[in-house]
Amino acid sequence: MTPAINAAKKAKIPYTVHQYVHDPATGSYGKEAAEKLGLDEARVFKTLVVELDDGSLAVGIIPVSAMLGMKLMAKAAGVKKAAMAEKGAVERSTGYVLGGVSPLGQKKRLPTFIDSSATDYPTIFVSAGRRGLDIELKPADLASLTGAKFAAIREEK
Repeated sequence: MTPAINAAKKAKIPYTVHQYVHDPATGSYGKEAAEKLGLDEARVFKTLVVELDDGSLAVGIIPVSAMLGMKLMAKAAGVKKAAMAEKGAVERSTGYVLGGVSPLGQKKRLPTFIDSSATDYPTIFVSAGRRGLDIELKPADLASLTGAKFAAIREEK
């Protein structure tokens, strides 16, 4: 069990864990998950941590088929600028390694924003806290568990 799965279990929300064999040579963890689980990339979401211009961190959850819009993320967070957080800061604040960062069960609760496209689906998939492991849950349950707000934060690639 990962902290992410434990968080969902403790909250007594409906969820399903999906496991696949992770290829260490993969270039995109999220796209690998979509491919190996046979899912539309728009339904599989990646968890990205950004550093805001006030030095704090925040989490953006977007489809793996998209890029995080830094200006959109900054606007959602109520600041002027956002940039991808440094790897060490991500791992220290979340307790997860890159490629396995889950929005659930993070060490530090960070302000979290889920791309509004998540509400287009009855369930979405996010990392369950380890490469090769995803958790499927309702977007509203993810928002409830993380204290997230829905916002338009993605840019299409």
